Amino acid sequence: MKFVMIFGPQAVGKMTIGYELTKITELKLFHNHMTIELFHPLFGASSETWRLTDLVRQEVFESFASSDQYGLIFTYVWGFDLQSDWDFVDQTCAIFEKQGAEIYFVELESPIEERLKRNTTAFRLEQKPTKRNVERSESDLIQTMNNHRLNSQEGEINRKNYLRINNADRSAEEVAKLIKTEFKL
Repeated sequence: MKFVMIFGPQAVGKMTIGYELTKITELKLFHNHMTIELFHPLFGASSETWRLTDLVRQEVFESFASSDQYGLIFTYVWGFDLQSDWDFVDQTCAIFEKQGAEIYFVELESPIEERLKRNTTAFRLEQKPTKRNVERSESDLIQTMNNHRLNSQEGEINRKNYLRINNADRSAEEVAKLIKTEFKL
């Protein structure tokens, strides 16, 4: 079993790269908005949405980790200044490690100008209804960037299988191939 966590700021390309990676591997994609979009229509951007999102994610992780599947890709916006995000990552990895899975971390980074462009792509808006109000989505992207540290500092990630990619000038297909090659997926 393989567990690939692709993380980085909003609109950096996590979901799109994960999708491209599913085309060239046997990995399945579980992007972070799959659960958010389930509860947002019912509860909005409330604590109840996040509580239910966390519950469903944990259940999916536990079920998948104990399956005979090849592996799972999960995308995540990791606030490195938030202990709760560190705890979530540790708990999620522990679910997979308990089942003997290999863990792979892929950190993406791109300048804000590129991310603002990507925030309006058709694929993103198709997959993430909560992002369709582009003005609000852009405001949230900028506010989150200003309030939290969304990329790691050098040496902060100490996992064996870790890859940091500046994908500003790379296609999603190119980055997916790089990940596949680097981790022999």
